[in-house]
Amino acid sequence: MSRALIIDDNKLNYLRADCENCFGLCCVALPYAKSADFAFDKDGGTPCRNLQSNYLCGIHKDLRNNGFRGCSAYECFGAGQKVSQVTYKGKDWRTNKDTAQEMFDVYPIMQQLHEMLWYLNEVLTLEAAKSIHKEVKLCIEETEELTSKSPEIILSIDVTEHRAKVNELLIRTSELVRAQVTKKPKNTRRGMDYLGAKLKGADLKGANLRGALLIAADLRNADLRWCDVIGADFRDTDISGANLTGSIFLTQAQVNAAKGNIYTKLPPTLVMPAHWHQEE
Repeated sequence: MSRALIIDDNKLNYLRADCENCFGLCCVALPYAKSADFAFDKDGGTPCRNLQSNYLCGIHKDLRNNGFRGCSAYECFGAGQKVSQVTYKGKDWRTNKDTAQEMFDVYPIMQQLHEMLWYLNEVLTLEAAKSIHKEVKLCIEETEELTSKSPEIILSIDVTEHRAKVNELLIRTSELVRAQVTKKPKNTRRGMDYLGAKLKGADLKGANLRGALLIAADLRNADLRWCDVIGADFRDTDISGANLTGSIFLTQAQVNAAKGNIYTKLPPTLVMPAHWHQEE
């Protein structure tokens, strides 16, 4: 149950948010509704009132205490800087109003493509998925080529169709990785509803938790190694002391949405959120 190679973190930097090279696109392009995750309503294409003239968030260091847990959990996978600096060649939406709406429409498509690239690059680190690495590399090349197209072409991309192609490879990867765990995980439920589930200390090694609703579930000290957690909802999931090393398709956004502590074990590409220290 080893990875095929040591992850070169630098190679993944282009798939991480770089707010200083972005025009605050997530703070403008995306809509949100007042809720436990957002302090007020905002329409898509309207700048958040917390966005400063330098395109940085004025409350970034204290988002959660100001009612913006959703923002603190969000991850663009590097799409923001790609659209700002590559697709639009550094021309911002404030001084180029004629292309502003187009930029806002391009951004969520780019975000989805970059998220797919994150998952595909992870597959290349998995020894168990070595048999499909060649196919995955071709899919990465195809996806990266799509991200380099003009705004007009990006807007015409059938994201659903491309995601289906990527997902087929991710499902095969999941099956190959989880097949290494011969013992069936206990405490699994029918369907994907683990809302508020009491699973403290549960042995979930190799479980298929794709798209699972783990909201507010108690997974303290649970064994989640080699689980497939793609698309799982980790909002307020308590993973304090849980072992997620070797889990596949776990993202920083999911980790940011969860509760944890210094004893939570994460994959090497992810970092411990600052608010975990505050909640201890």
